[in-house]
Amino acid sequence: MEYKIEEMTPADWQQVANIYLQGIKTGIATFQSEVPTYENWNNNHISSCRLVARSGDNVLGWGVLSATSSRCVYKGVAEVSLYIGEKYKGQGIGKVLLTKLIKVSEENGFWTLQSGIIRENAWSIALHKKCGFREIGIREKVAKMNNENWLDVVLMERRSKVVGID
Repeated sequence: MEYKIEEMTPADWQQVANIYLQGIKTGIATFQSEVPTYENWNNNHISSCRLVARSGDNVLGWGVLSATSSRCVYKGVAEVSLYIGEKYKGQGIGKVLLTKLIKVSEENGFWTLQSGIIRENAWSIALHKKCGFREIGIREKVAKMNNENWLDVVLMERRSKVVGID
């Protein structure tokens, strides 16, 4: 399948939201129970680091960054969100998208990327490791999905080799 990695635009929102909903329905991609409004989502993500994998008019997946803190000392630290449409998983799109997101993050001055991944999401953990992230810990029984079972979150981070080094 041919596709391009491009900057996300507001016109992509409906397809981005649909892919996000697919992730929510898996029960292992996020603790969110519903897709937020575009305004809420837009306000919580860094505008310079939003990408989509696109084939023609179809968004196959997306990756974005959000700030981890409003404190100035953490201006180079961001959290990764990455979602691939169900019918496009296993085709290498996630690795290409995350690799490009890392490059864009470094171009925008980010020295550390982090992810909190539900432990059962082995696919995402493996993908992050392939892209240079390392496991730094586990938050045990940090939240419940749909008020049912407690779930653990694997904390992962990637330190840039080109930004923030002295």
